[in-house]
Amino acid sequence: MTAPTPALEHAFDVEVHLGPLEDHGVTRAGHRRVVPIVGGRVRGLFEAEILPGGADWQLVRADGAIEIDTRYSARTADGEHVYLRTFGVRSGPPEVLAALLRGDPVDPSEYYFRIGVHLETSAPRLALLEQSVFVASAIRAADRVRYTAYRVT
Repeated sequence: MTAPTPALEHAFDVEVHLGPLEDHGVTRAGHRRVVPIVGGRVRGLFEAEILPGGADWQLVRADGAIEIDTRYSARTADGEHVYLRTFGVRSGPPEVLAALLRGDPVDPSEYYFRIGVHLETSAPRLALLEQSVFVASAIRAADRVRYTAYRVT
């Protein structure tokens, strides 16, 4: 027997609104930055409003790449909660990463920004979210991150 070859199917689009970056400096783990999540929307497989209160706990590596570690909540119009956690990496040439940090517009083809997306919910109608693996390609703008998530089949 052979394992099935995975494919990707569009699942949902996310726009996360960001607060001002908090630079914590170099800690024992590395250069730590925290970016508050202040709102946004999810559209597609489910529709929800992103609630304020989450954050991206970034670690800037010695090679300049940024390890992404976000945790935040969203709420559907029916009051169902979805917990989202992403993990991944944003990397590219130093001048491109510096432009992104300044909030300059940068063509997404100039840098690599990929994440895994983990979802949790108690809503029975959204059970598929907990039974699937999702990956995404992301875009960083001055005050937001947008990503398109795909379900791995």
